[in-house]
Amino acid sequence: MQELQLFNTLSRKKETFEPLKEGFVGIYACGPTVYGDPHLGHAKSYVSFDIVVRYFRYLGYRVRYVQNITDVGHLTDDADEGEDKMAKQSRIERLEPMEIAEKYTYRYFRDMDRLNVLRPDISPRATGHIPEQISMIKKLVEKGHAYEADGNVYFDVTSLPDYGKLSGRTLDEAEAGARVDVSSDKRNPADFALWKKADESHIMRWDSPWGDGFPGWHIECSAMATKYLGETIDIHGGGLENQFPHHECEIAQCEGAHDAPFVRYWMHNNMITLNGQKMGKSLGNAITLEQFFTGSHDLLSRSWAPGVIRFFLLQSHYRSTTDFSEKALESAETGYINLVSILDVIHQTADAGKDDESGSNPAGKPFDLQKLRDGLHACMNDDFNTARAIGLLFEQLRPLKAVLQSGNTPANISELSEFLVHFCGDVLGIWQPGTAGDGADDLPFDEVMQILLDLRQTARKNKDWGTADRIRDRLAELGIIIEDGPGGSTYKLS
Repeated sequence: MQELQLFNTLSRKKETFEPLKEGFVGIYACGPTVYGDPHLGHAKSYVSFDIVVRYFRYLGYRVRYVQNITDVGHLTDDADEGEDKMAKQSRIERLEPMEIAEKYTYRYFRDMDRLNVLRPDISPRATGHIPEQISMIKKLVEKGHAYEADGNVYFDVTSLPDYGKLSGRTLDEAEAGARVDVSSDKRNPADFALWKKADESHIMRWDSPWGDGFPGWHIECSAMATKYLGETIDIHGGGLENQFPHHECEIAQCEGAHDAPFVRYWMHNNMITLNGQKMGKSLGNAITLEQFFTGSHDLLSRSWAPGVIRFFLLQSHYRSTTDFSEKALESAETGYINLVSILDVIHQTADAGKDDESGSNPAGKPFDLQKLRDGLHACMNDDFNTARAIGLLFEQLRPLKAVLQSGNTPANISELSEFLVHFCGDVLGIWQPGTAGDGADDLPFDEVMQILLDLRQTARKNKDWGTADRIRDRLAELGIIIEDGPGGSTYKLS
């Protein structure tokens, strides 16, 4: 198998992955700020890094995946000014900030579970790691990288000559991009907050050597990443919008505190756009995942299955912009149903072959599994190119479906089925054989469906096309696809 190549934002080129410790990969991805429901932009990021984690495990690595929960310190202007997003939402909903955190953390994991995103090995909360953050800030002050001013503590960006190396911004550019109305206690407009003094109205506050306050957004990830993965980690991931200032500041904090490289490979996923504009909560144009699953948004004509959403996201490379439209979702749904149909036929044929002891279905010419396996590995080893991998699956498996339906079975059908379970299930996370939905096995599902198919067939015989179409369309809304053929009608679950 060829070596895994990934695009390193720090070097701005693809590099061969080499772990810091043999057989082990430490991955940190910036998690959600839990003041609202997760939306499609979150799904793009976390499905992308879910693929990274899954593929490393598929290759045999032991992976420790850390993804934080930001429940304090993320201010409304994403820098050092404005109100804490958690405190603002708690005021709007008239709940305690920790009630807001619990509510939206639950909803985040609920919706990620629906998208078949594996849970992180560690999900540290910022509020649970205040001592680690204070300890890192103290170290930065002692080393001359930070200074205290009237209860606030700021990082001195002039203390690190290579500040800006991730984003490519010079210090002059960083200063020019800083807010005009910066706090007067900063030495430099580009300096950023490590600790903020809390006024009397601020609910979320902790005691520190500099007085009551709360941590800056950037220090949280630095403290949690190094606590669980060490001073130097293999991979740090996040959305492209976090490259500056968040990730740039993380580098400054960690390398200033530890005098060691912080991250060996930086990975950034691109954004979801809506009519060319970034989709995000702060911009007010986000469609939440719950709205996709229920169809309860003005831009949606109906509900969409979680599997379709995941498939839609995997059809574009993680570093590419994904522009949302219902037309694109419809196309993804068609592709998803078709691919699952092919995979189901392969698996069902393999299972039937295991039970066929009579030899009535003789083995035919073997399928070129090595070609498929090598091709898919090449796609994934080229910076996790799921879009190319899905295209290759269609290209090589679509002709096989017709062969199988004609009664010809490749001699290695069981081996092929087993490989597809691992690749399409364990790596892409889009299919597992026999998954008809929660509780389906406890109901007479096939019998109920046969009643509906019989009713529809009667309507067709009576040329009652309106009733036949309504049955078909209502079932499609529920994710049940009717396929009409010479031998009658059958159904498949999307």
